[in-house]
Amino acid sequence: MPRHFLTGAELSADELHALLERALVLKREPLSSRALQGASVGLIFQKPSTRTRVSFEVGVDELGGHAVVLRADELQLSRGEALRDTALVLARHLVALGVRSDADETVQELAEHSEIPVINMLTPAHHPCQALADLVTLREAYGSLTGLRVAYVGDGNNVARSLAVLGTLAGVEVAVASPQGYALEAQLQLAPGARGALSLHSSPREAVQGACAVYTDVWVSMGDEASASARRAALDGYRVDDALLDAAAAGAFAMHDLPAHPGEEISAEVLYGPRQRIWDQAENRRHAQKALLELLVARP
Repeated sequence: MPRHFLTGAELSADELHALLERALVLKREPLSSRALQGASVGLIFQKPSTRTRVSFEVGVDELGGHAVVLRADELQLSRGEALRDTALVLARHLVALGVRSDADETVQELAEHSEIPVINMLTPAHHPCQALADLVTLREAYGSLTGLRVAYVGDGNNVARSLAVLGTLAGVEVAVASPQGYALEAQLQLAPGARGALSLHSSPREAVQGACAVYTDVWVSMGDEASASARRAALDGYRVDDALLDAAAAGAFAMHDLPAHPGEEISAEVLYGPRQRIWDQAENRRHAQKALLELLVARP
C-alpha cells in the first residue's frame, strides 16, 4: 500500500525529525540524491501557485526525476472523468502525485484509489508541505525544536492548522491568536505521538510571549474574496510588526508562507527587514519536499 501525505499526521515523531534532518543535508548537498532517477512525479494544480510549483518542479529535477505538471483545465477531470479513473491511470505512469486543490475531498478520493503516494500540496483545510518547510527553518535557526514556542497571529486557516499538527508532533509549543469567528477549532485533532502543545488565544500579545518566532498569513486567501471587507476589519489588530516582535522573546523573527500583503497582515519593515526568515522558508519548501519524496517513494 502506498504511503500518502495528506495532513502531516501520517508521520511519526521520529520520522518527522529524520525528515527535517535529511532536508538540511539536501540543502547543503542539493544534487547528492538520485532517488527519482528515471521516474516521473505528477503535479496537479487546481489553484494558482508560485512557491509550490517551483519548489516541487526543481526538487524533482534535483532528485533526478521528471515533473509532469497537470493543470486542472487540461485534464479530463474538467469534462467529468471520475477521480478514481484518473488515479488509476496516473499510477501507471508516475511514482507519486502531488495535488493542489480547492477541495480536501478531491485529494482524499485520489488517495483512496491511488496505487502511488499522494501528496497534499494545499487544500482549504491543510498545507502540510508548508509546515515541513517552517520546521526546517526553525531547526536551521535554533537547532533542537523541542520546547520552542512559535506564535501564529491571524486567521486560523490551513497554514495555522498544519503548523499546529506538525509543530506539536515535532515538540514545538504552538500558540495561535485569532479573533472571534476566525479561530482554529478548539478540539483540533493532533497527530498521534505529539510531543508539543497547542494553545489558542484572542490576544496577539499574549500568544507571542516567550515565542522565538511570530508567524502570520494573508487576511484574504484565495476563495475568501467575497468576505474580504469583513475579514480585514476582524483581523486588523493581528498585524505582525516591530512592536509585536518586541513583545516576543529576544531575537524572535517573523515567518510568513507568502504571498504577503505588506501593510495588512505584516508591515513592510518586517517583511523586507532583518527580523524575518521568510525568504528562507520559501527556499526550504524545496529541500523539505525532496526529503518527503525520498521517504514516500521507496524504490529498490
